[in-house]
Amino acid sequence: MQFDTILEKVKSFLRDELLPIEATLRHQAWEEKLPLLNQLRDKVKDLGLWTPQIPQHYGGMGLNVAQFGAISEILGASPYGHFCFNCQAPDAGNMEILLEFGTEEQKEKYLLPLLAGEIRSCFAMTEPGYAGSNPVNMGTIATKNGDNYVLEGHKWFATGADGAAFAIVMLLTDPEGGNPYQRASQVIVPTNTEGFELVRNIPIMGDVGGGWESHSEILISQCHISRSHLLGEEGSGFTIAQKRLGPGRIHHCMRWLGICERAFDMMCERAATRELGHGKRLMDQQTIQNWIAESRAEINAARLLVQDAAHKIDTIGAYRARTDISIIKFYCAKVLQDVLDRAIQVHGALGITDDTLLSFWYRHERGARIYDGADEVHKTRVAKQILKQYASR
Repeated sequence: MQFDTILEKVKSFLRDELLPIEATLRHQAWEEKLPLLNQLRDKVKDLGLWTPQIPQHYGGMGLNVAQFGAISEILGASPYGHFCFNCQAPDAGNMEILLEFGTEEQKEKYLLPLLAGEIRSCFAMTEPGYAGSNPVNMGTIATKNGDNYVLEGHKWFATGADGAAFAIVMLLTDPEGGNPYQRASQVIVPTNTEGFELVRNIPIMGDVGGGWESHSEILISQCHISRSHLLGEEGSGFTIAQKRLGPGRIHHCMRWLGICERAFDMMCERAATRELGHGKRLMDQQTIQNWIAESRAEINAARLLVQDAAHKIDTIGAYRARTDISIIKFYCAKVLQDVLDRAIQVHGALGITDDTLLSFWYRHERGARIYDGADEVHKTRVAKQILKQYASR
């Protein structure tokens, strides 16, 4: 299938199948909307568009990062786009981890059902007592006990943990090791394991959420897990995390572009139709015109940056493109916030209600400047890489 044909099929699916029922889905609890979402997922499978980012050998479309970026932007226009195509976070990242580091037994038990959309998963790294932007600093520990690990720790902001079949947990297997980058490992923990407790779904700007839309707090106490659940080598947790978070960050940026385009479209439509009296409309106001021009330029610039980073990942790898990934992470997050804020302002009081998607995105995507590395962390990293060249002269 030609890639242009694939893009058209994805656009048609959103236009004809998802967007007409989107408002209904947004106002339902997770348990209520899941049957309808599963019907849409079955249609995506029938169209041959399932898991576009996964190799064909495993039932996916085998698209590269740049191609997936184009699809991801289309899907980002709806809060449920990525879920319908089984390429949503955190499952997409966990699929990639299991593909690269999972044993054949782990792939059979966890990866294949995940790829088929039969189960969900979550990723547990962030902890209440430690800075989330420092992945080598954590308190969850795995102690060896024969053929098992005994896990003790406290995690939170584990997206999608509510209803997930398993979690990939990052923890310390060598807390006193001399190299801080080799102290951590990652293990697969079935969520029904004794000692693995979902404490609560954390409200995000007032939204508690459920199922895949949740962000959960987890308590791990005397949780015994077989050492066969270890991903990769012991001590490779940091390396695995970097391989996961690099592509994960660019996936977020791709999705944000889709949100920006939808919000931009809503802003322009509102400006063109909202009457102010005396024959004037919002679109006649210079301030509104400035916001529209600025938003268009910023979205276009963000897209080019993302496409360039995606191309570099495809050609030289995520590690060598890490500075470019940091650049798009903080730049696109800022563009997203600015476009949403302008769109809300143009809608006036309507913009802060749940009658539009704008308030939903404003609540849930404020975290874009925090998760997967706060803006400030990425800016510092980029600046250090640039200045290093000057300091060495």
